Amino acid sequence: MLQVHHLNNSRSQRILWLLEELKAPYEIIYYKRDLETNLAPEKLKEIHMLGKSPVITDNGKVIIESAAISTYIVDQYAPSDFSPNKDDDDYYKYLELMHYAEGSAMLPMLLLLYSSSLGKNAEPLMERIFSEINLHVGYLSECLGENDFFFRNKFSGLDTMISFVLEAAKISDSLKSFPNLINVLNKYQSRPAYKKALEKGGEYILGS
Repeated sequence: MLQVHHLNNSRSQRILWLLEELKAPYEIIYYKRDLETNLAPEKLKEIHMLGKSPVITDNGKVIIESAAISTYIVDQYAPSDFSPNKDDDDYYKYLELMHYAEGSAMLPMLLLLYSSSLGKNAEPLMERIFSEINLHVGYLSECLGENDFFFRNKFSGLDTMISFVLEAAKISDSLKSFPNLINVLNKYQSRPAYKKALEKGGEYILGS
């Protein structure tokens, strides 16, 4: 059975959500952040040397990185119409956004997270960080447009990937000028599978 090595308050929450949407069988192995450092426990390095979450194990495979994990889960457990196949004209646009949600879009969010602990020392960085956040949030707003979901107006693994970016942006009050993103995030968080994943995953400060 697929195992999710799940760290509280981490991006592995969206992996649980995806699995719940697909009603795929899985087991959660729980890990808790250190209360002082907020770091993942050393025990995670027994699964993968980087000691990061999410990481899954399935059929002898160990897979890290949210986009790779999501792609694997969709390939193995989703119905054929859940995502485009490689012959689809929009396949690479879908793939681009999957990786964008974990790469470029997350960088300013992480910079804000880490710099916030520096107090006044971080002030010179803030204008640039928020400028980058607004740039990426604006791009996602344009990608979504008036649709309910990010790919062909149909729920997909792309939505679970982008959800974390939107939740992080909401915490920094960066969604207020983008009502379409606020609406889609509310729709995500109202889905039964999202709520069930929260119940199973435990502490997740972005999910409120």
